[in-house]
Amino acid sequence: MASRDRELADAQFEHWQSTYAAHPGMYGDQPSAPAVHAARLFRTVGVADVLELGAGHGRDTLHFAREGFSVVATDFSSVGLDQLRHRAREQNISGRITTIVHDARDPLPLPDGSADGAFAHMLLCMALSTKEIRALVAEVRRVLRPGGTFVYTVRHTGDAHYGAGTARGDSIYEHGGFAVHFFDRAMIDDLADGWTLTDIDAFEEGDLPRRLWRVTLIRPT
Repeated sequence: MASRDRELADAQFEHWQSTYAAHPGMYGDQPSAPAVHAARLFRTVGVADVLELGAGHGRDTLHFAREGFSVVATDFSSVGLDQLRHRAREQNISGRITTIVHDARDPLPLPDGSADGAFAHMLLCMALSTKEIRALVAEVRRVLRPGGTFVYTVRHTGDAHYGAGTARGDSIYEHGGFAVHFFDRAMIDDLADGWTLTDIDAFEEGDLPRRLWRVTLIRPT
């Protein structure tokens, strides 16, 4: 990793750690709309084991577990995952959840074909280079069983914050301390290489609002 990329990665790590510490449960207790959609889809296609990338403090992880899925939740913030585990104990669903502190730039510490489904809400559009995002998606493909389903969301170039704030290169802009890699459609198609792309859905979230795509990929059998 180039020194400039490492500096940005380290700064984002510290920013998220301190943000979760200062604002426990910052995204609330209700699951995101993409997680609700993914849970319905996963149930329809027979998913039992879900890998969630960038779980944060766990609002979506907890939803998957309440819906009966076994979940491996990863995030680079130990503070966020501590909050997740605390809420899981409160809801008596700890037995369905495994947490792993993991930097998305590193290989996933999971065996080949160990999950039926994968979910990532805005993890791929964090401060990751295009090369790092491609490597992460390849890792998800490795970890999924043949026929497995991957649902992810990303902010796109139609978002109000695209081009705003501090430019960090590679379509990454930092605004309010948060660095975001904004996707265009070509990036979606590039990441779908080796997968079956079944759905791209545009939606909005939050007060700005953030503009995102929800993408569904299937690992070919």
